[in-house]
Amino acid sequence: MFGISVPQLIILLVIIILIFGTKKLKNLGTDLGSSVKGFKKAMKESSEGEKEEEKEENPSAVNRTISQDDVTETSETTEAPVKDAEFEKQKTSE
Repeated sequence: MFGISVPQLIILLVIIILIFGTKKLKNLGTDLGSSVKGFKKAMKESSEGEKEEEKEENPSAVNRTISQDDVTETSETTEAPVKDAEFEKQKTSE
């Protein structure tokens, strides 16, 4: 209904170039590009900072340090097969 066609867009661009000039448009484009780049960099740093904070608050099981309880549980589970093996030796020697 109120869309801009290609010829209308070309006429609009020519008028803008005549009013502002190519140097000013070049500077405007450079400034706009650098501001978009800075915004993307800030967003990336912000999301990385949030991820680091989450890791500090909720450490995953993979990065978890082993506690004394973990070591005790491991040693208890390894003793059971040894006891079973000793029982088998006694049983076969009788």
